[in-house]
Amino acid sequence: MRIRTEFPYGTTVEDVRVPLPDGTRLFARIWRPVTDRPVPVLLEYLPYRLSDWTAPRDSQRHPWYAGHGYASVRVDVRGHGNSEGMPGDEYDATELADGVAVVNWLAERDWSNGRVGMFGISWGGFNALQIAALAPEPLKAIVTVCSADDRYDNDVHYMGGAVLAVDMHAWAATMLAFVSRPPDPKFAGEGWRAMWTERLAQVDPFIHTWLDHQTRDDYWRHGSVCEDYGAIQAAVLAVGGWHDPYRDTVLRLVEHLPADRVRGLVGPWSHQYPDRGLPPGPAIGFLQETLRWWDRWLRDDPPGADDPLAEPLLRSYISESHPPATVYPELPGRWVGDPRWPSPHVTLTPLGLDAELGTDTPDLDGLVPVRSPQHTGIDAGRFFPFGNDSDLPPDQREEDGRSVCFDSAPLDGRIEILGRPRVRLRLRCDAPRGHVIARLCEVAPDGSSTLVTRGVLNLTARNGRDRVDLWEPGATEDVTFELNGVGHAFAPGHRIRLALSSAYWPWIWPSPEGAGWSVDPAAGSLDLPMRDPVPGESDTIAFEEPEQSEPLAVVFPDDPGQRPERVVVRDVAAGTWRLEVDPRYGGTRVYPDGLEFTEDALETYVISESDPLAAHTRSDWTVRLRRPDIGWDASVETHSEIRCDATHFLTRNEVTCRDGDDVVFHRVWERRIPRTAG
Repeated sequence: MRIRTEFPYGTTVEDVRVPLPDGTRLFARIWRPVTDRPVPVLLEYLPYRLSDWTAPRDSQRHPWYAGHGYASVRVDVRGHGNSEGMPGDEYDATELADGVAVVNWLAERDWSNGRVGMFGISWGGFNALQIAALAPEPLKAIVTVCSADDRYDNDVHYMGGAVLAVDMHAWAATMLAFVSRPPDPKFAGEGWRAMWTERLAQVDPFIHTWLDHQTRDDYWRHGSVCEDYGAIQAAVLAVGGWHDPYRDTVLRLVEHLPADRVRGLVGPWSHQYPDRGLPPGPAIGFLQETLRWWDRWLRDDPPGADDPLAEPLLRSYISESHPPATVYPELPGRWVGDPRWPSPHVTLTPLGLDAELGTDTPDLDGLVPVRSPQHTGIDAGRFFPFGNDSDLPPDQREEDGRSVCFDSAPLDGRIEILGRPRVRLRLRCDAPRGHVIARLCEVAPDGSSTLVTRGVLNLTARNGRDRVDLWEPGATEDVTFELNGVGHAFAPGHRIRLALSSAYWPWIWPSPEGAGWSVDPAAGSLDLPMRDPVPGESDTIAFEEPEQSEPLAVVFPDDPGQRPERVVVRDVAAGTWRLEVDPRYGGTRVYPDGLEFTEDALETYVISESDPLAAHTRSDWTVRLRRPDIGWDASVETHSEIRCDATHFLTRNEVTCRDGDDVVFHRVWERRIPRTAG
């Protein structure tokens, strides 16, 4: 990592309030180049508190952009951080309308040339896409990183029509803690406590809304740009990582947007900006890549030889074969470029379950039964890898033992895949509900099993995510679904494995019956997107060394009592399994302006290996903010749980907020939510 301290422009920074049409003012920080000429403007817009939580990350990129001649602006969403107004649901109509107003306001500043770009990762990438679909005239280009075009089937809520227990709950609980944090009196002034209590009175846990909408209805269509790609008029640089759950959005955007204003980039990365150097790498000079994009669309000068549209439509990293591990500093591999997507170099090639693949599992009347214990999935790894030591899936041998596996013979040569594998299965199910989980693994000669990618289908969503079609018990049907996209090369002498299971806890909330099913190998296949290597293509794709502006001088005190990141506890006698996860979003840190920020979270997932109704998730959060110089000491404590019976999800959420020892807010929510599709 190269830290840049000298730039073409000197810079200034100021905090401002952006006025909205209804009189609400949003808290913003603006880094500007020192120049008399109007400059293009870049906007990052999200709820994660620019004055503390994202401040270290902001310092790496906003001053860098300003030093290269852009006004770079970071804005907190309404009702979050030090912005006025009430918080709402994620990406609701008010948030997006506010974003359009901010874009227009920035374009009208006398220091602006009238052209605006938006960028962001995760939430900021989501609303960049969604605001681009509203097409405000000044918005000419966006860079969207680790975001989704489909809020129902490619977000933290549902996967293949199935409830995502792991992040449906964990992220709802995280946002309950986040939205309950107080404004900072250093920026909000003496009225901070009144702002805080007014906000708290409006809080409602996101989990209620998300579980109230268990199929892909109008709630999820809102903000899903896949409903109308043609609405996006801005140029789009779409970026993802093969270890990020949203990477399929990049493939869809380069397929559906006009080639003269979209480019895609997918690396080996987790849910992080590609320049941060967090595993898995290699990191790239991402800020330089984005600068080329901004220069192309936001400046008057012609792009010349450095035109990013001269790059292939999609640049992808294809990882070479590697042993299983929960963290990789860098993955071996190579960059490839495809001129179109779907690529002319990729062919979807079927491998029959009873021909090219095979199984040692006994069959009955030609059918292979799949009846997985409910704790299958305990070694799935983190849904949102952030570059921590325990994020990625460990050796899959134990998971494979809880599944039915179809293996190829040892490969005669290297096989490279790029895109979304697909499975086609003929199933017989004896219950009205069930799940199919497919994992694609690479098995080395020593038996170690590395997860390559996976996919899920809720059988009640087999005919569409917008409906619930119960399975007729005892009936046989054909189903087809895709796995998540990946770039991977299988090594000679290794085996390709398709592992099928009927459970995947805690990623997927089990169906009430916990039913298995039977598969007919003679009628099924694994379709692999095999890519023919193009000689010399990797030599034409290169990136600069990662570069950032000077980091914020944040101090992270040592914590000798820090708990492990990920622990699995098995009660052998009771047949229960408990997974404990410390998400490690930030921990305790002290900021240069004296703010002491303490953050602690623990997620717990419990299941009985034989009882799907024993599923239980819990998330506990504590956040404390202190400014000793002014005697300010505020804290938030939240507890969130989901249990179930055969017909309902049972949720409980509790929030306690204190100003010093004074409890300023306490509330408990309890809901019974019908299991309509989950």
